Amino acid sequence: MTKDELITSVIKSCKDPNLSKRLAGDVLDAAFENMGKAIKKDKRFAYPGFGTFTVRNRKARKGRNPQTGEEIKIKASKTVGFKPAPTLKSSL
Repeated sequence: MTKDELITSVIKSCKDPNLSKRLAGDVLDAAFENMGKAIKKDKRFAYPGFGTFTVRNRKARKGRNPQTGEEIKIKASKTVGFKPAPTLKSSL
């Protein structure tokens, strides 16, 4: 699903028939921006019935350059993980 498809879906699901595409897009942008801030600040964001986003640490490791086969070092990094809520998981 693309951002445009999500906005269109939200408009169709909304009870207000006068909701503009621009306003729905602004609301979704603000929601995702605040989710990102919460993940940065609190290291997690949970939405009941959907799931939990958490910061996960990746250890440094060795890898290979696929073009040359040369061994390279991959630095430790952080990423965001997602664990679905039981209700979402059971509906899949």
